[in-house]
This record gives sequence, structure tokens and C-alpha cells, in this order.
Amino acid sequence: MRNSALPDVVGVAALSTILLAGCTGMGRTGPAAEVDGSPDSMKTNVLEAGADALQTDAPTDQLDIYLVGFHPMKNKPEEQFEAHHFCQQVNEDFAQCSLYDGNTSHANMTGIEYIISEKLFKRLPEKEKQYWHPHNGEILSGQLVAPNLPEAADHELMKEKMNSYGKTWHTWNTTHSAEGKVQLPLGEPSLAWSFNRFGEPKPGLVEDRDKRMNIDSADRRRNRQDLLPLAKPQQGVDVLKGQFPRGAQAIPGVEDKSSNAQSQ
Repeated sequence: MRNSALPDVVGVAALSTILLAGCTGMGRTGPAAEVDGSPDSMKTNVLEAGADALQTDAPTDQLDIYLVGFHPMKNKPEEQFEAHHFCQQVNEDFAQCSLYDGNTSHANMTGIEYIISEKLFKRLPEKEKQYWHPHNGEILSGQLVAPNLPEAADHELMKEKMNSYGKTWHTWNTTHSAEGKVQLPLGEPSLAWSFNRFGEPKPGLVEDRDKRMNIDSADRRRNRQDLLPLAKPQQGVDVLKGQFPRGAQAIPGVEDKSSNAQSQ
């Protein structure tokens, strides 16, 4: 992982010490659906081998940060997806991610997400801000995780993402649930949003991920309580308020900016 992805505390010496501590859980998550179509032919396999030997894959080599979280769709919040993010930290204020439905070599690419700092979000035109969802709820709830990173590195990475925003488009609505085995990316892209209250994810959505990947979201939530003083009110927290059939409860530290007197 690049130094820009992990703060100064994760230098060479610090990293060697951290790696001796227990890593956060990561299990294998295969694709949510088998893609419609015929198996690769011998000709295709030969062409792939030649391309692998002769062509560059430099852009994707930079996707060295792995995060997994969840997205409801902004216009259809009952549609909710587990999203495996493979990201490049371009600079301290901007990251770009490819989204997949798993973390194996057969995972399907399901969308994209751009992540910007609070500083860059403030510079956006007001009309543009409607596309960017807040991240504090994902972080402080323990839902957003950097699998297999040592706890200290995961914590520092989440600290760096506090008060950030994401612009996410899902192009393939496939899930690990029995009814979500969509074999092709159909229809228009959907603008994704974030969960900003407890009780908004469908029952089993987070729990299934946690069990499959050996992750304890509740433990992550407890270990991130020291990030609460860093949390600022964010725009978009209340966008989906009241649109979930289950009762929702506030996440401490997650507050909508429009209901706060602070100026931008």
C-alpha cells in the first residue's frame, strides 16, 4: 500500500511493528452471480496469455487499497448492495475506486466510486453536491472496513477518511442474496448513497458480510469511538431519513449539516 494511503504513523519501522499485531479479518468472497455466456475458448485463453505478457496494466496496478462496505441506492433505498472497493489514493484529497461483488479473481465489476476530502467537497457547486454521499456514518458505525489490515492501520485509514464524501454509481445490481443473482449488468446506472443510521441496512446484510469475512462490525465501532471528536456535520445525512421500513436510530457523531448552524 502506498504511503499516501496510510498516514505518517505507518512508516517503514512502524509498519513492521504493526504487522506483528493481529490483522483484521478477511475471508474470501466469490462473485455474487455467474455471468451469462459460454466458457472461455482456447483461442480466448491464448489471447489473454499474450496480452498479459505484452501489454500494460499500469492503471489497475495502482488499485492498492481495499475497502468493503454497503450502499443503498439514492432513488431506491430498498436496493442495497455489498461493495468491495479497490482504490487508488491519487493524492491526500482524492481517491478513485473500482467496485466489485467479491474479492476473488472471478469477482464482477459492479460500479465506480470517487472519494474526496471535505476540503474538495466545499469547493463543489451546490448543484453538484447532490451526487456525493457522506462517509461518517459508514465509518463510525463500523460498517466500512479495510479487510486484513492490522487494527492500527485500519484505524488510521478510517481516521483519514473522516468527513469525506463519495460519488458512486452502481452499474450491476447483483447481490449475495438468493434473489440478487443478476447475470448481466442491466438497465441504467444507479446513484448510490450511504447508511447514516442504525437499522437502515436490511436485516442480514451486514451480518452476512461479517460472518463470511470474519469481521466484527461492533468491535470496529467500539474501537473508533476516539474518532467522534473529529466528526463534523455533513451534507446528505438526512437525504434518506424515514425511507427505510425498519426503525432507525442515530449513530453518535453523525449529524446533517443542513440542520446545523455551522457555515461551510
